Amino acid sequence: MVSRNRVLRNALLLIVMLLATGLLAQVLFPAESSAAAPAISRKSIDSLTTIGKAMAEISAAVKPAIVNISTTRTVKVPGNDPFAEDPFFRHFFGDNLRRQPKEQKSAALGSGVIVSSDGYIITNYHVVKDADEIKVLLADKREFSGKVIGSDPKTEISVVKIDAKDLPTLPWGNSDSLEAGDLVLAVGNPYGLNQTVTMGIVSAVGRANVGIADYEDFIQTDAPINPGNSGGALVNVRGQLIGINTAIFSTSGGYQGIGFAIPSNMVRTIMESLVKEGKVIRGWLGISIQRITPDLAKQFNLKDENGVLVSDVTENGPAEKAGLKRGDVILEYDGKKTDEPGLFRNMVANTVPGEEHSLKVLRDGKVVTLKVTIGELPPEVQQAENGAYQNALRGIGVQDITPDIAKRLGLPPKVKGVIVNNVDEDSPAYGVLAQGDVIQEIDRKKITNVKDYQQIVPTIGRDSNVLLLVYRRGSSLFITLSSQK
Repeated sequence: MVSRNRVLRNALLLIVMLLATGLLAQVLFPAESSAAAPAISRKSIDSLTTIGKAMAEISAAVKPAIVNISTTRTVKVPGNDPFAEDPFFRHFFGDNLRRQPKEQKSAALGSGVIVSSDGYIITNYHVVKDADEIKVLLADKREFSGKVIGSDPKTEISVVKIDAKDLPTLPWGNSDSLEAGDLVLAVGNPYGLNQTVTMGIVSAVGRANVGIADYEDFIQTDAPINPGNSGGALVNVRGQLIGINTAIFSTSGGYQGIGFAIPSNMVRTIMESLVKEGKVIRGWLGISIQRITPDLAKQFNLKDENGVLVSDVTENGPAEKAGLKRGDVILEYDGKKTDEPGLFRNMVANTVPGEEHSLKVLRDGKVVTLKVTIGELPPEVQQAENGAYQNALRGIGVQDITPDIAKRLGLPPKVKGVIVNNVDEDSPAYGVLAQGDVIQEIDRKKITNVKDYQQIVPTIGRDSNVLLLVYRRGSSLFITLSSQK
């Protein structure tokens, strides 16, 4: 009996020792305990470490030139009269109880990029639009008051100046050299989180017809861009500024993998014009152009859909003087292909007036080369494009309906007209029309494109009310605009 107890005691002691040393687990579960985690090779570790250090180095180099821009502005909001729903008061006062606007202060945040050591900063127009006060916070926590030197709503660019010297800057890069797949970093202040850096690639270049601005040539990127990033920098692996982050495509309001940046070459041209001239001077050819569809290609006996079709030539304009005719197909501008009307328009607009340039044109099946001296966009044309009319339609920005815009807004093929892309706060249409509305008729006259719009609107009297037929959210409705704000 004593011997048996001794054996049991020794067995229990052995089990305790095995548990303490972990040997029992190896004996009972040999397969699980012997499984080792996959090894990470030194080569992989070194490669990723090198990439990580490179990105950290680029980020450290560019962040000092990125600023936080905060603004305050006075906005008008619908009045909230407590008697507005009372039938007794509405019987005597109608809807006037609801429509009396009130003013209140609104704050907003955005980003900016220092491009000169003496305080010139690039940002988006919508970041500083109608701002009563602009505060610029630098990376070193210094704060300055900012002043808008000039703005160009047509490209969504504004230049802000602060009173400072010896500031860190970002060098300009050549956005024309970008290709899909290039690595880029987006730097800004999303949701007020200062000096945020995200990484991605260039998804596409030359994106037009997005519906953000009049002159579009966007860089598309998947580098995460969120509210507050507007006006921030898109940089290449050399730490050079190659774009100004402007907008995202989103159904939720947040990042969904599609962001847009204005190319640096366009930004630089606009900035230099604003600083030196106090306005943007654009090149002008004096023609109307359109995309070549399969049906048009067939009607004009074209082998393909390359180039843009000239639909009209302005009398005594640069194009007419150069010999350009209606029905010509412009294939190239200074050797660059012109398959997209919007991009061709940008090429001409970014050209210095007075310079001579070449056009490769297809006419009656033959290719000819014409020399044209670019003119300056006439004030009356620019005024019409800006919606600067002195009647009930003043302050309304419109653009043609393109296939891309129609698809994005879900417009039926039968809907023709012009898209409202902006309504100024001092416009009689503010609060009545909205971005995305389609103006189909003006005073019972059909509108099919911007040209129709620009022909009809100037004929409306200064004090005349206007009847509009507008397509909105799946249906058409009549809207009356009063000339009085």
